[in-house]
Amino acid sequence: MKKRAFLVVSVVLALSLVLAGASIAQQKKFFVISTGGTGGTYYPLGGILAQALTEKVPEVVTTAQAGQASVANCNLIRDKQIESAFVQSNVAFNAYKGLEQFKDKPATNLRFIASLYPETIQIVARADSGIKTVKDIKGKRLVPGDRGSGTEVDALNVLGAYGYTYKDFAGVDWLSFSGAAQRLQDKQADVTFTTAGWPTAAIQELAIATKITVVPIEEAKIKDLTKKYPFYSKIIIPKGTYKDQEKDVATITTMAQWVVGAEVSEDVVYKLTKALWETGAAKMANAHAQGKNVQIKTALAGMAIPLHPGAEKYYKEAGLIKAEPAKKAAPKKK
Repeated sequence: MKKRAFLVVSVVLALSLVLAGASIAQQKKFFVISTGGTGGTYYPLGGILAQALTEKVPEVVTTAQAGQASVANCNLIRDKQIESAFVQSNVAFNAYKGLEQFKDKPATNLRFIASLYPETIQIVARADSGIKTVKDIKGKRLVPGDRGSGTEVDALNVLGAYGYTYKDFAGVDWLSFSGAAQRLQDKQADVTFTTAGWPTAAIQELAIATKITVVPIEEAKIKDLTKKYPFYSKIIIPKGTYKDQEKDVATITTMAQWVVGAEVSEDVVYKLTKALWETGAAKMANAHAQGKNVQIKTALAGMAIPLHPGAEKYYKEAGLIKAEPAKKAAPKKK
């Protein structure tokens, strides 16, 4: 009898532990941040942020995954295949409004969490290609970024300002930042566009292996572009950013943003937004040069899509959004 009782108690304890473990597992929520290619800025910053969020909000297991950049990331959120992503502000705007590549399938469930840092349009050419201005790239071999990426959108906008289309080039190939850098290094391409925070790892590595020219956009075209596309602004890539870069380079920038699906709960987004600004931003600043530009004072810069209620709750608490005063009750009629 004692042995049977012992066995019964043991089985009950074992089942209790299994059920307790299952209960804990069920309480965990899984949350993905889709980033970009491994040669860009999204990927390392996304990994740092995901780790910081998981440490700060342990009931939400946050992971970062390499993605195919802004356009693909918006499509994944639209189709509810991922919870969140890093995207360019101009692409988020187009996706939500159903413009350009999203004309037939808008991503109306896109919601804003935060602007992170400026993403700069960097036009990089082999030094021996003879390219010194954007006008010089006509007739050359071009890599405008990954097909359908935010970088390609920017490349087409800049080319359009100069009256160029893909037909004006000797060859066009669509590649990731790393792939484009390798093509230039192998002398199989002459010029590429990269929209990312600088310094960008793929360009740094290319500059070490091959002499490059960081190509400026002329002032008149910058004015045209910023007037036509209000999500762009002028920025200077300071000399010395890349090996042998001897001059400041004028170009344009947009904001990298963290966006999320509208279906993600208010509680989860609130906790993750709070963790971003209380822990994640500092960790990104310590680990990556572009992370220093992730600052709460620009958290709402360039917001062109609706703010997620969870993020809105945090920003009201932080004083970035003024809470609407409570309405006074109408006086009772005597």
